Amino acid sequence: MREQLECIELCLGVDEEGVESLWVRIKGQAHMDDVIVGVYYRPPDQEEEADESFCRQLKVASQSQSLVPVEDFNHPDISWEDHTVRLTQSRRFLQSINDNFLMQMVRSRQGEMLC
Repeated sequence: MREQLECIELCLGVDEEGVESLWVRIKGQAHMDDVIVGVYYRPPDQEEEADESFCRQLKVASQSQSLVPVEDFNHPDISWEDHTVRLTQSRRFLQSINDNFLMQMVRSRQGEMLC
């Protein structure tokens, strides 16, 4: 893949500690825009400060026309069907998703697409 794609690792928050993320810009080819791909893992017991750090990274990345975040959010109390939450940390995360005009797309085990 390295020979096929020109990629550059992005630093979206040099001083953001506690966030397990990797952001990469993949150079577009033949009149196509660059694509930003972010990979993020949120441990279930992550502190609120790290959540806020990730939301800042997401805000910067979402300025791109083409963004693909691939993440394990570990917010089991979020209902993506009706956008409700029980916990304050999850509410802040869901608000960040909405503020950046993103939507959660998950394929269920039965193969149906959930939003």
